[in-house]
Amino acid sequence: MTTATTRSGERRISPVFLGILAVTAVTGWATWSGFAEQPGIAVFLFVTAAWIVSLCLHEYAHARTALHSGDITVGAKGYLTLNPLKYTHALLSIVLPVLFVIMGGIGLPGGAVFIERGRIRGRWRHSLISAAGPLTNVLFAAVCTAPFWLHALDGVPLVFRYALAFLALLQVTAAILNFLPVPGLDGYGVIEPWLSYSVKRQVEPFAPFGLLFVFALLWVPSVNIAFFDAIDAILRGLSVDDFSQACGHELYRFWRDSPDVCINP
Repeated sequence: MTTATTRSGERRISPVFLGILAVTAVTGWATWSGFAEQPGIAVFLFVTAAWIVSLCLHEYAHARTALHSGDITVGAKGYLTLNPLKYTHALLSIVLPVLFVIMGGIGLPGGAVFIERGRIRGRWRHSLISAAGPLTNVLFAAVCTAPFWLHALDGVPLVFRYALAFLALLQVTAAILNFLPVPGLDGYGVIEPWLSYSVKRQVEPFAPFGLLFVFALLWVPSVNIAFFDAIDAILRGLSVDDFSQACGHELYRFWRDSPDVCINP
């Protein structure tokens, strides 16, 4: 692997990220303890903050892998500080994914860190850089679902359990969407180094519209049903029941009246 060198300041964790992490911890405690008068607000803040943390880690994984693959410029761009404001498109990386969670409860892939691919040698390294981000979502999903598949839910408050289930849903949807071999998404980035030059030239003009294409497909009822059936199957395989997912989503939307059965089952 190429030796990567960056200045210490380029690796220092951003106060912005530490602030988001603190919000996650405080609202997670409020969700767990029942401190909040309205549990839905605590769930909303906890899940949103944790989702932003996962977006930051997703982009950091891309940047860190690129650094050790030969692109030593990622440090100077601020990508190693976990600061979401340093991303190429902060709007696409953070704001848009959060809006989609609020509106539809789906983990939309975020924006980008700009990798100087010309500095990187070897197709496997290019593929690994693209895969590093969604693999972070997979790891995040494993952590969120651990109490479920380890059967360690005794003593875990119901509201916190529901919040974890919904957060796991977001991570699984983000991982699957990111791994789709669609131009503009990480899945295509994984296979792109192995494609012929002529194929890449033909596909390149469609890259800016890949995410819009996936979004449009999800509006097709049959595709939407098939997609969420796959998500449900994965989560059930991880012992996350449909009821916990649904209640997590309902509590997250605190501006609506949550079913009493979620609070007092």
